[in-house]
Amino acid sequence: MGIFKFLQPGIFIASLLLVVSSLGIEGMAQSDVINNVRTAMKSGSSKELSQYFGSMVELNFDGEKSSYSRSQAEFVLKDFFKKNPPIDFQYIHQGASKQGFKYVIGKYSVSNGSFRIWILFKKDENTYYVDTIDFTRE
Repeated sequence: MGIFKFLQPGIFIASLLLVVSSLGIEGMAQSDVINNVRTAMKSGSSKELSQYFGSMVELNFDGEKSSYSRSQAEFVLKDFFKKNPPIDFQYIHQGASKQGFKYVIGKYSVSNGSFRIWILFKKDENTYYVDTIDFTRE
């Protein structure tokens, strides 16, 4: 039994539970971020959405792409949401790349149509953050 014979059963079980629970935190954090981003998009809240941005975020509006700091992106999205208040926002597809990036494709419905939204999430240490949001009018 090697090293395990020196561990008390309670300490071994507690250590095992700690390792197993820490493995689940990353997955939970990822789904929390993805779900919270959906909620922020659905409510048109640039302030809530910007909490999930990295230090820089790329925004693309119908092919016009720019990189912004977190605070600049919040301001740009505040203007977008003001001009295009949401009626609904739903994820259509979620996926991941071999490099570990996560992405979602969604539909952002407004009074005069809709936008296809593509959001790229990257991982920094143990936390996922929004790296890119692409808005394409349908």
